[in-house]
Amino acid sequence: MESLQIKTASKKYPVYFGERILENLHSVIEDVCPSVSNILVISDETVYKHHGKALMKELPNQALSYILPSGEGAKSFEHFYNVQTFALEHGLDRQSLIIAFGGGVVGDLAGFVAATYMRGIPFIQVPTTLLAHDSAVGGKVAINHELGKNMIGAFHQPEAVFYDISLLETLSEKEWRSGFAEVVKHALIYSTTFYDWLKSSVSTFEDLKGETLIQSIKEGIKVKAEIVANDEKETGIRAFLNFGHTLGHAIEAELGYGEITHGEAVVIGMCFAFEIGKELIDTTFPLEKLKEWLHKLGYRTDIPQGLDKNNLVAKMKADKKAQHGQINMVLLKEIGEPLLMKVDEKTILSLLSETSK
Repeated sequence: MESLQIKTASKKYPVYFGERILENLHSVIEDVCPSVSNILVISDETVYKHHGKALMKELPNQALSYILPSGEGAKSFEHFYNVQTFALEHGLDRQSLIIAFGGGVVGDLAGFVAATYMRGIPFIQVPTTLLAHDSAVGGKVAINHELGKNMIGAFHQPEAVFYDISLLETLSEKEWRSGFAEVVKHALIYSTTFYDWLKSSVSTFEDLKGETLIQSIKEGIKVKAEIVANDEKETGIRAFLNFGHTLGHAIEAELGYGEITHGEAVVIGMCFAFEIGKELIDTTFPLEKLKEWLHKLGYRTDIPQGLDKNNLVAKMKADKKAQHGQINMVLLKEIGEPLLMKVDEKTILSLLSETSK
C-alpha cells in the first residue's frame, strides 16, 4: 500500500492507494479518527451491491449504511436532506465518521453532509471509480441545482482518502471513459512528460490495469495535490483544475444530469477551450492529434446536436469562475501553461455554432 500526503492551508491528510488493500481500512480509521463514536457509510445501489459486504466486514458491527440511487440525480437537495434526517434519527454526534463509498456523486454528497452535519464532522473518501481520483482529493463537496452543477457546497477536507483499485474492476467502459478524462486534464494543465506518457501507455481502456492504472492515478493526484496545496479555496490557480469544465458543466446541465457522463462532457469542454485558445492567445497545441487519440478511446469531441447555444452561454455565465456576468475560461497556451481569461459571448457563440456542425 502506497501513500501520498495532501497538504492544504487548513489540513494535512493521507491518500492511500494500492490493489486489494480494503483489509487495511480499519487501521487507517484508527489512525486518523481514533476516538470515533459511530460510522455511517454512504454509498449507492450499484457500488453497494458489488462491494458493500466486503466494506462492512472491515467496519465495526454497529456501523450504519445509507444507500442512494445510482447516478448524478442523487446529488440533489432532497437526498442531502434525507441523509441528514437519517443521521439525526440514528444519533450521530460530532465524533461520528462518515465514509463516502462510491464515485464522485457519492463523494460530493457524502462530503457535503459531513461538512454541514452539526457544523462539520469527519469523513473518509473510499473512491470506487477512476473519476473519483480527482473529486475525492481537495475537499470540494457539493450538490447540484437545476440552474447549475455543484452550486451548493463547501470546502471540507477529508481525514483520509483510501483508494483500492480492485474496486474499479466492476466499472463499465463508460465509467472508465468518464474518469480518464480527468487524468488527461491533469496531464494537459501540468506536464508534457505526463501527457506523452499517457498517450504512449493508453491506447484502449484495457491498458488501464495494474501498474499503469496506479501510475495514472498517482500522477493525477500529485498534480491536484500541488495545486490544492497552494490554493485550497480556489482564489487563484486552483481554477486551472476546471479546464474543460466551463462548457462541460453547461452541457451536463442542458442535456439533463446523467445524460452524458462528467468526463465525456469535460472532454468536449477541453477541445472547445483549445478552439477558444486559437482565437484569443494563438495557441499552437496540435488539437487534431489529441482528438484522434480521444476518438480512438471512444470520446466525442463536438458539441451535441440540438443544444440551444444561448442556453449554454447562460449556464456558462453562471459558472463559479464567472464574475459580474463575464465568462472566465481556463485556456492553455501550451501543455502545462494554463491561464484564466475573460471570453466575450460573441466569440463563444460563434465557436459553439462552428463546433456543433
